[in-house]
This record gives sequence, C-alpha cells and structure tokens, in this order.
Amino acid sequence: MTLHLFDTYTRSQREFQALNPPEVGMYTCGLTVYDYAHIGNLRTYIFEDILRRTLAFNDYRVRHVMNITDVGHLVSDADTGEDKMEKGSRRAGKSAWEIAEFYTQAFRQDLQRLNILEAHVLCRATDHIPDQIAFIRRIEEQGYTYRTSDGIYFDTSKLADYGFLARLDIEGLQAGARVEVGEKRNLTDFALWKFSPAGQKRQMEWDSPWGTGFPGWHIECAAMSIKYLGPFFDIHCGGEDHIPVHHPNEIAQTQAGYGTRLANFWMHGYFLQLGGARMAKSAGGFLRLQDLIDRGYDPLAYRFFCLNASYRAKLTFNWESLDRAAAALERLRAAVFNWGEAGQVDKEYLDQFTDCINDDLNMPRALALTWEMTRSDLALAAKKATLLAFDRVFGLGLETWAPEVDEIPPEIEALAQQRQAARGEKRWKEADALREQLLAAGYGVEDTPAGARIRKI
Repeated sequence: MTLHLFDTYTRSQREFQALNPPEVGMYTCGLTVYDYAHIGNLRTYIFEDILRRTLAFNDYRVRHVMNITDVGHLVSDADTGEDKMEKGSRRAGKSAWEIAEFYTQAFRQDLQRLNILEAHVLCRATDHIPDQIAFIRRIEEQGYTYRTSDGIYFDTSKLADYGFLARLDIEGLQAGARVEVGEKRNLTDFALWKFSPAGQKRQMEWDSPWGTGFPGWHIECAAMSIKYLGPFFDIHCGGEDHIPVHHPNEIAQTQAGYGTRLANFWMHGYFLQLGGARMAKSAGGFLRLQDLIDRGYDPLAYRFFCLNASYRAKLTFNWESLDRAAAALERLRAAVFNWGEAGQVDKEYLDQFTDCINDDLNMPRALALTWEMTRSDLALAAKKATLLAFDRVFGLGLETWAPEVDEIPPEIEALAQQRQAARGEKRWKEADALREQLLAAGYGVEDTPAGARIRKI
C-alpha cells in the first residue's frame, strides 16, 4: 500500500508523493519558549515524530526543520496584548533571553525523554531577523502591506482565497465582528512587523526599514521554512489550534511573496483533553512530562499512551489510561527481552504493519496487529525481529531496553550457576533444591530463552 496522509488543505486523505523523491522537506511548528511544554504540546510532537519515522520506513530521506519561537508571539492571535516572552520574563524575574534559553533546553530534554528525533535544523526566530525583514520587504514590493501607527500589516482582502485552509467565512466574520479592529483595514489582517511602543525599551527589538520593533509571529515560520526548504515543500505540521489563524497567515504571506501555498500537505495533530477541556497553559493547571516522571512513570509510557488514538482525534488524559499504557509497554519490553536473539522479519506481518501506518498513520490498528503477532505461534526469533521492525515507527526503544539489574552477590551467582548446570544434566531434584536455597536467600530465578535471570525479591 502506498502512503496516504490526510491533508487539511484539501480536507482529504490522499496519496503522498514527494516533490523531489526520495527527499522530503518537513517543517513543524515548535514551542514558544516562555514556559515549559505541557503534555498536550508533546502529543503533537509525538505525532510528528511518528510521521517522520513513517516517511523513513517508506525509504524517504527526510529533512526536518523546526522553529523555536523566542519573540513576536503576542498573547492574542489578533496582534494585541503583550509579547509572551516579555510576560514570561517578568514572571520569572529573568531576561527574555535567559528564559528563552532555559525553556528551549527544557523542551529539548522533553523531546529526548520521549525518544523524539531532534530536527535536523532547529531554528530560533531571533537568529533569523534579517530573513524575516527581507521576506516582509518582498511582500511589501508586491503591494500586500500597509502601515498603521503600531506596525506593518498584511492586507488579507487582496487575496481572493485568504483563509481557505480554515474554510473561513470572511464576510460572515466581518459582519459579526464584536471586536475593535483599531487601524486595521480588515478583521483578518495581521502584523508583519510591530513597532516598539513609544517611550518604552523592549528587551527584544531590532532596527528595520520601517522603524525599531520586532517581527510578527506568522512571518517567522514562513521565512524560516522557505530559507531551509524552499517556497514550496512537502509537509508542514502543527497543532489544530494553528488551523484558524497561524497557518492561513503563513500561506497568505507565501502566496503574496512566491505564488505558492508553502507546503503540498498541511497536517495537524489534535488536542489532548484533561477534564473535558483542552490542555492549555492559559487555562492553568497543565501537566508537564516531569509531573508524570515525579509520579513514577517512564516517559515512554506517555508516548505509548498517545499511540492508542489517531493523531486526528481528541484524546482524553487520565491516570488510569496511563497506568494501562505503562503496563502494556512493560509487557512488550519483557517479551522482546526474553525472546532471545532476533531472527528473520516475518514478511506477512511486516506488510500488514506497513498497510496500517500508510493508512494515515493508523497507530491503533498497528498496535492491534502488534498484540496479534505477539500472541501468534510465530517463532520467538521471528517475533522479536518483526516487533523491532515495527518499533522503527513506534519509537519505544524496545531493542535497547533491559530490566534493572540488582547487584548479585558472588555466592548467589555461584548457586545459580550450580542450578543451571544441574538443569543441563537433568538433575531436577538438585536444581529444585538450589532454587529453594536462592529463594531462602531472597533471590528468584527465571528461566528464559536467553538464559537464567536472577532478581532480588
């Protein structure tokens, strides 16, 4: 089965064909680093990692670019309110530059804990101010901008299909508007460059052809994705909250500057819900990955939990479901560890697995197939090889996992070796007696295809 992915732009699942095979350009919207990532954010990055691994499974060579938003993301998507970095700086009592670095490193640590492959290019908005200014100039030269007292704005009325990605009813929005648009010509217009407030020195501001200020949030992703992937590349990803505003604005800028919709496929991960509501920093009470770790969970148990639902379905988080995911992951780990040496991959199961993942990353089907395969009468060596092949996409680190090993005293090791020798010579009573000695000393022994395992009990 060829790879089929759901494209938000066309609202259809369609066959993926790389623009320049076997190369694939993939851009994912990264974190605004004014605070920690919560597990809802991380669900989206897990989905994008599964996508990247699936592309590699299909023999594509992926160039993955992710941005770090460290300036320009205002509290409101309507270009009002405070810059989130300035707000975070005041809350933390540190400079905006310091908190950007701190939360960027915390974010990268979370990705590593979840076995998420790091982007080939991790680009910070503040490192690409000249690129953003050059892109705004290009848009300006095409006649799509206007100036207000607080910035340079994109005139969305000049694009006949503005908002197509989100299927926006522009006339309806304008007619039903209950917000003050200020100097904006249209409700949907957005800032390309914001001027620093008069008489106020911002921590993050730059000179530009239009005056001292800082870039709008939407220009950074478009400018940086174009810099590293070109003006029309394969896949652009983000969360479902990017569908109404951020991604339509990225597309609008690229249409004005280059005449493309920026990406051939637009893909979006859906929200994680907690208590019936979307998990969001603005709502407070969000859960970090560290909160799960502090309660004794392996971070990969959360990754496994996320595999149990389609990335295009909302997923409700609760501790009971995480417990079940953790237990299931332990069963898989123990099975792989105890199956001994890997043999040949079973082609029939591998083909079925490929059908699952190529059906728009259908992880629930892939997991169901996994459990079917583990319960089958397939030889253990084939099971292990096949499951490790599946894990190239699951990303659960099954091949390298090993149980925690207690330090075994030499005398206990000697008893275990004597028992193993007795078993090998079929001296069963002696072997049983040695097992009882081990148990009396507080150690259990488990016979596996890979040999005897000793554990403290």
